[in-house]
Amino acid sequence: MPAALLGRKLGMTRYFTENGTNLPVTVIEAGPCAVTQVKTTESDEYAAVQLAFDDVKPRRSSQPLIGHDHKAGVSPKRWHQELRLDGDEAAGEYELGQRIDVSTFENVKYVDVTGVSKGKGFQGVMKRHHFQGHCASHGTQRKHRSGGSIGGHATDLGTGPKLKKGKKMAGRMGGEQVTIRSLDVIAVDPERNLLLVKGPVPGPVRGLLFIREAKRLYRSKAKLANAGD
Repeated sequence: MPAALLGRKLGMTRYFTENGTNLPVTVIEAGPCAVTQVKTTESDEYAAVQLAFDDVKPRRSSQPLIGHDHKAGVSPKRWHQELRLDGDEAAGEYELGQRIDVSTFENVKYVDVTGVSKGKGFQGVMKRHHFQGHCASHGTQRKHRSGGSIGGHATDLGTGPKLKKGKKMAGRMGGEQVTIRSLDVIAVDPERNLLLVKGPVPGPVRGLLFIREAKRLYRSKAKLANAGD
């Protein structure tokens, strides 16, 4: 059974280890989640499990979702997330209405956390792409934070009809799905459904997160994991 849960970001704090080391950690309310659907290759042509998190008033949900959760024997939930599985054998470990809590991460060292980053609205090139800006000396017009010329990046050396894709310009910033990989699991508190991971995670406070066991470690952490084994 892969370790995966839906949760909510509660904020950051500090955590002191037994030897007195001060670690910056993010506190996540991980679960408990309910299994609201189990998919197999026979019924859906692939194996997966759907997790649901956070009770919601029926009037804030929809009739299809209320009926969907009722089939699993759980109250209406706010968030639903599907987790792909390797095969029907893995799907057989789940059953409708099953409760999964944060204790599933007790033997996990590293996790990947996915969330939606904070939306910054429409921003210029200096904030969005870290441009240096124009000179502020005598003779420069009052557009020090503008993007400058863009024609030189067009197709056919500037004589084409449009810009090349990927040109760094002003535009909407943030509000995108971001995954932070290989975060260290510092502590697990099953009594309060809390998971402490080292470092920041995407999104605002109270934002929804999807936490799962790390699929691919960074090289430095892979060496530590292999050394520990």
